[in-house]
Amino acid sequence: MTAIAKNLLPDTAEVGERGQLIIGGCDTLELAAEFGTPVFVYDEAHLRARCREAVAAFGPGVAYATKAFLCRAMAKLAHEEGMHLDVATMGELHVALDAGVPGADLVLHGNNKSDAELRAALDAGIGRIVVDSFDELDRLDMIHAADGHVAPVLLRITPGVEAHTHEFISTGQDDSKFGFTVSSGKAARAVERAGASPAIDLLGIHAHIGSQVFSIDSLMKSAEILARTAEPFGLPELSVGGGLGVAYMNGETAPTISEWAGAVHQALADAGATARILAEPGRSIAASAAVTLYTVGTVKALPDIRTYVAVDGGMSDNPRPVLYGSGYEVFLARSVEADRDHPVRVVGKHCESGDLLVREGVVPADLAVGDILAMPVTGAYGHSMGSNYQKVLRPPVVFAADGDARLVVRRETLADLLTRDL
Repeated sequence: MTAIAKNLLPDTAEVGERGQLIIGGCDTLELAAEFGTPVFVYDEAHLRARCREAVAAFGPGVAYATKAFLCRAMAKLAHEEGMHLDVATMGELHVALDAGVPGADLVLHGNNKSDAELRAALDAGIGRIVVDSFDELDRLDMIHAADGHVAPVLLRITPGVEAHTHEFISTGQDDSKFGFTVSSGKAARAVERAGASPAIDLLGIHAHIGSQVFSIDSLMKSAEILARTAEPFGLPELSVGGGLGVAYMNGETAPTISEWAGAVHQALADAGATARILAEPGRSIAASAAVTLYTVGTVKALPDIRTYVAVDGGMSDNPRPVLYGSGYEVFLARSVEADRDHPVRVVGKHCESGDLLVREGVVPADLAVGDILAMPVTGAYGHSMGSNYQKVLRPPVVFAADGDARLVVRRETLADLLTRDL
C-alpha cells in the first residue's frame, strides 16, 4: 500500500527533514508533545484559502456552514475572509455573535426553531432566516404581532433530488423532515403564504439536498428546480445550500468549490434565473484543513484474524465512522511517506466494540506503542459532533500558520466536567 495521498493533507503540509509531518510550518510531533493528544491541528492558511475561493466563486453573501466546525476563532477567520455565517441553533448563534460577526451577516437554519431562537435572531438583526415549515411561519406571525419584528426570509424547499449519499445525510428527497416539498405543491403555497404576511420580508428560496455530495449533476438538478420554483414569483435571491463532498480516502477525488459554483451558475443561467445566487459551503471549507493526532496505546495482534491498534481518542472525538460508516486513512506522523502495508483496525478507548475510527486500515509495519498516529480530513464534524461519552475530555484545537501554533480551543479539564453538575 502506498503512502498517504497528498490531496488528503492540508495545503501547507510538507515532510520535515526527519520524514515527519509539518503543517503551517509546525512540526506535528512537537505539537503532540506540547498540546497532548488527541488534538485537532488546523492549517490556518488552508481555511483562509477555501473561504476566499468560496467568496470568489459565489460572491458576497456566501455563508460558511458552521455546523462543520465552529469556535470563535473560526467564526472570526471566515468573516475576515468575507464570508457570512450559517448558524442553526441558539448556541451557534451565540458563538458567532460573541466572535464579533454582525447579525446582518448571519443566516439562521433549523427545521424546528424555538420561539426563543427566532426572537434572539431577530433581536440580533439577523440577515436571513431560512424558514422550514408552516408552523414556523405561524411563529413569525405571532412574534410580529407582539413586537413588530419583520423577518427577512428564505423558504427552504425540498426539490425531490437524490443526493447519492448516506441516508442520514440526505435531505433533498421528498421523504424528509426538512422544507416545503415541491412535488406536493407545498412550496408554492409557502411562497404565497409568506408573501402575504406583514411579518415576513420574503427574499427568496433555498434548497439543500444533503451532505458529502460528489454528484455535480445532482447539485445542478436541484438548482434547476430551485429556479423553476422561484420563477413565477420573481424572487430576488436563490440559495443553493451546501453539501459538496470531499475526498477522505486514497484514490478519491471531489469537485472543488469553484467547479461546483461554475456548474450551478451554468444550470441557473440555462434555466433563465436572474436572481442573486447564495450558497453555504461547510465541509469543503474545513474538512481537509485539519488532521487529528492520536497516541497509540495498545497494539493487539490476533494471528489469522486482525491487528487492533487502540488510540487515546475514538468515537468521542470522531463519531462519523460509527454514525455513517465513514472511511478514513491513518499514517505515522513521524514518517509521512512510509509505505503502509500492515493491515489494522484502529479503535478508540471507549467501552464499545463499535468504537472504531478505521475499520480496515493500513499502517507501516514498524508502528509501535507510543507512536503518533495522524488521521487526515478531520476538520469537519469531529470537533463539532464530539461528545463527553464516558466523561472523556474533549480535545483542544490548534491553528498552525507561518511556524506558529495558537491554541484556539483548550483541552477540557476534569473541573469542566463538574461545572454543570449540581
